Order: sequence, then structure tokens, then C-alpha cells
Amino acid sequence: MNNHIKLVAIAMLSSLFTVVIYRWITPTRVVWEDKEGEGRYASLVDKLYNARSNGDFHSSAPTTFTIAAEMATPAVVNIKALLEVNGGLFKGGSMTGSSGSGVITSPDGYIVTNHHVVERSTDIKVTLADKREYKAKLIGSDPSTDVALLKIMANDLPFVVFGNSDSVKVGEWVLAVGNPFNLTSTVTAGIISAKGRNINILGGGASIESFLQTDAAVNPGNSGGALVNSVGELVGINTAIITESGNYEGYSFAVPSNLVQKVVRDLREFGGVQRAYLGVNIEDVANETAQELGLPNAQGVYVTRVSTDGAADEAGLKVGDVIIGINNSSTKSTPELQEIVGRFRPGEQVSLDYWRDGKKSRTQITLKDSANSSKVARYKGNEFLDDLGFELRAMTRAEQTRLGLQGAIISSVVRGSLVYSTNMQPGFILTRVNGGRVNDINEAIDAVKNAYKNIVLDGYYEGEEDLYSYRFKKR
Repeated sequence: MNNHIKLVAIAMLSSLFTVVIYRWITPTRVVWEDKEGEGRYASLVDKLYNARSNGDFHSSAPTTFTIAAEMATPAVVNIKALLEVNGGLFKGGSMTGSSGSGVITSPDGYIVTNHHVVERSTDIKVTLADKREYKAKLIGSDPSTDVALLKIMANDLPFVVFGNSDSVKVGEWVLAVGNPFNLTSTVTAGIISAKGRNINILGGGASIESFLQTDAAVNPGNSGGALVNSVGELVGINTAIITESGNYEGYSFAVPSNLVQKVVRDLREFGGVQRAYLGVNIEDVANETAQELGLPNAQGVYVTRVSTDGAADEAGLKVGDVIIGINNSSTKSTPELQEIVGRFRPGEQVSLDYWRDGKKSRTQITLKDSANSSKVARYKGNEFLDDLGFELRAMTRAEQTRLGLQGAIISSVVRGSLVYSTNMQPGFILTRVNGGRVNDINEAIDAVKNAYKNIVLDGYYEGEEDLYSYRFKKR
């Protein structure tokens, strides 16, 4: 009998000891109380949610994408852009076009899409997720980032909030929302596969390619659509795929939202992008170069040329310097540096970290435009839209170099307008007004405004050697 009592006592003591040890090594589960007084257990999901809400953590581990899809899908539109080719409407011309997607970014009808979706288009139609159709006006377009901004006459529209693409992490879940193959409101999921990708698709020395790479399925028709994170914030505009078949093969690329925001602000305020430059030629740092310079790693951007009187020249940068950061953001590669600089306007000042003589240094740089000016353009380029029926945009430095011309580019022509009757086409490079040379958009607008009645616009089309002249009278 005594033996049984001893065994029971030992068993009880063992159990008690086990409980004590377990409680000692296991963290206490904290119960939080919300404003309504309802208690709930802290968990990994709570931690992720509160971290995101505080702006400290921007990744997530969702088990469902329904909330993000519900937030983004109503704000993604279908775009059909028509282009007139082979002569004017009354000269045997025909219509061709492209289709893609767009993202409503404000309730009053501003829509972001890709430049290549609406390039040279004369008629743009937008269909909302609820099947309403609108005619869209092209506010402006930037081929160097492949971003364009449209406007429709509507209010109280669903829209997507811009997220912070810098905080997006490799491995984070994202959704691609668009209209592939004209299948409206299609949502696909994937992860961020890489950041700062350059796939040499935009062309031109002034292009900015620092794409977010994802494995979310993107196909023809997705261009211009939304890439959103798991809480429905816009982190990119879907732009391109790498494929041998012409369809999705596992890689898609999006313009980061922080760059898109800057382009959109410029297009709304000026009608064109106020592009800032450092005034340097650059390349990625090779491992051998990093060892020679005593860099701690092969990360950074090597300066191979400094433009005379450019922003970098005035700040004292030299050939052989390695740019390693701007405004406390590291610049590990050429695409990252181009993206960061591309978010600024001429005249803005940045803090630049560079490596020289085996040590890190810092300097302040006032950025300039392609003409080494620190001033932003005075005009939007749409001054003649209502009266004459056309819009202008500034030429990029890459376009000036490639074409060997200076002037301004006709970005759109309104059907039925005074200029439309001359058969002028979007893409016309305006070099002279009434015989006087114009070197940029400011001079072009001043010349047209100061002309009395008769106006002659001379210029060229890319790829053609003939000089074109268009004559009309102001009303």
C-alpha cells in the first residue's frame, strides 16, 4: 500500500515539475485589448498587421488575397488606343490600335498606364470594371520610363493608393491585375523575384529601367495594369515580360510605384517629365575594380566620364569615383542609381556618397537637366489644345542625340481641330515656327503664341528625311 502511495506521489511531483519547466521556457502569450475592450491573442498575423500599419514592416504572409483583389480590381481599367495610319481620314487612311490596362489613381479620373499602350494614338477609350465607357485625354507620356497619364471626365471613381516600392521585399506576395487577352478584371498572384532589373527593353540612353521582377502571370493586355501588395497598395505598373513564345513564361516586370508617382506629378503639373541628371557616364562595379579600389564589396556605380559643367562636375566628382549612395539610400547598381535620380527634378539638391582613395566621402549636388540647366520648364505644352488642337512635349536628351535635332514634339492632335485639318500627326518634331528656329518647348510655345495670324510649322518625322510644313491660320 505504501508503495502505491509513493508511486502516486512521484507521478504527481513529476507532472508538476514538467508544468513548471514548460511555463518557464515558453513565452507568455500576451493578450491585447482594443479600443472597444475586446481581448484578443497576439499572433504572427497580428504582428505583421501592426508592423505594416506602423510603416515598419512591409511584407506579409497571407492565406487569402481577397481583400487586396477587392481593393484593386474596381480601379483597373481596359484601354483601347486607336492610331490612324496611311494618310488622313479623307485620304484612304485606316485605323489600327493597341489594347492594354490602366490604373485609376484618383477619384476624379486620372489614370496611369504604359507609354507604349497609347503611343501615337489619336483616340483613346477607357472601359471601367463596371462596364462604363469614357473617352480619355492624354495628359502626357514619358517614353524613358514607359509611363503615361490619362484623364477621363468622371468623379467618385474607385482608385488605388500608391504604396512604397522601396519597402517591397524580395519574396513578398504581390498581385497583378489587368486585362490579358481582353479578359477583363483578371487577377494573378506571385512574389517579388528581384528588384532593380534592367532588361534593355525601353532603349535610348536616357531610359530608366529599374523594374520590379515578379513571377505573377502577365500576358499581352496586362501592360499598364496594377501590381499591388497584399494590402492592396500600388507598388508597380506592369510593363513587360521576357518570352520566346510571345506569352508569359515565368518572368514579368513592373515600373516601381515611387518612380511612377514622380512621373505622374510632373505630367499633371507640366505636361512633361522634368528629368534630372547627374551629368556622368556610369557602369556597374566589377569585382576586380572593387578589389583595386579597396571597396568592401563589388557594389556601387563606377564613374567613367564626367560631363563638363554638369551637376557632378560642379560638385567635384571625378572619373574613377564610385557612387555608393544618394540621400542615405544605397546605389548598388546602375539601375538603382538611375531610378533614384529619376525621382528628382532639376534644381533639387541631393546628398551623394562616393568612394575615392580608399575611403567614403559625401558631397551635395544640385541636379540639372539635359541642357545643364537647374530650372524646370515654364510650360506644360497643352497651351494650344483648345484653340489650335495640339499638344507639345519636350524632347529628351536621348531623342536629341539620336535624331540630331532640337525643338519640341507634337504629342497629340485633336480630331476635327484646326491643326487636324492639316494632316499633322502625333510624333511630328517641330524645329521652326514661321521660319524661325526653335530649340526647345519653351521657344516653340513662345513662337506660336507671338505669331499673328498665319502660322507655318516646319519639322520632321522620325525615320524620314523629308522636311514637312504645315500651314494654318489662327481663328
